[in-house]
Amino acid sequence: MDRSEYVRRVLAAYRTAPGTGGAVRGPDRLFAAQLYERGVGLEAVENALLLAAARRLARPAGAPTLGVIRSLAYFSPVIEEVLNLHVDPEYFRHLRKRVARLTESV
Repeated sequence: MDRSEYVRRVLAAYRTAPGTGGAVRGPDRLFAAQLYERGVGLEAVENALLLAAARRLARPAGAPTLGVIRSLAYFSPVIEEVLNLHVDPEYFRHLRKRVARLTESV
């Protein structure tokens, strides 16, 4: 996958991730391009967005409302975490289903 396709797909995943504002700004494009240059796999980025969304959605009832995520860079620590995780891919399939259920009820 070339750089422009990678950036396009990262930004599409970011734009549709639960909790994001849906807008893409210049710094988001730059951050996505930097991820490409570092060789961060698209799957790792998508899994990080998923993990962060699951954590934000699975908060205790009555917890204060979280603000909208307005920057792809917000996910930087979670991307690094996912790059260092050694879990079965089934874990992320499970999270995807859980996030889908949680977002249906919102």
